[in-house]
Amino acid sequence: MALKIRLRQHGRKNRLFYRVVVADVRSPRDGKYVECVGWYNPFEDEQEKKLHLKEDRIEHWLNNGVQLSEKAEALVARGAPAALKAHKEKQAAHRVKVAAKRREARQKSQ
Repeated sequence: MALKIRLRQHGRKNRLFYRVVVADVRSPRDGKYVECVGWYNPFEDEQEKKLHLKEDRIEHWLNNGVQLSEKAEALVARGAPAALKAHKEKQAAHRVKVAAKRREARQKSQ
């Protein structure tokens, strides 16, 4: 089951707010989800009430291999930058490790 952190739409017409959820990629936008990890209300005036994210749960899911949608990644960068930074560093370290392994294999084959 492939999971993704994405936005789930709520509210009435012209007054939408969003929940940041962990959902299966095959489920519809407003369908079933695994866990709600925060919410985003673009119409709120106060900055504290505009975005709320559970940083520890986001970090947990990112460490378990869950992908971020584009909009969810932008919100996580604003609301939980430490979790996103740790995830990006982990991805970069993995790429370096894979590249080194490929170089080593290429040298052995020559």
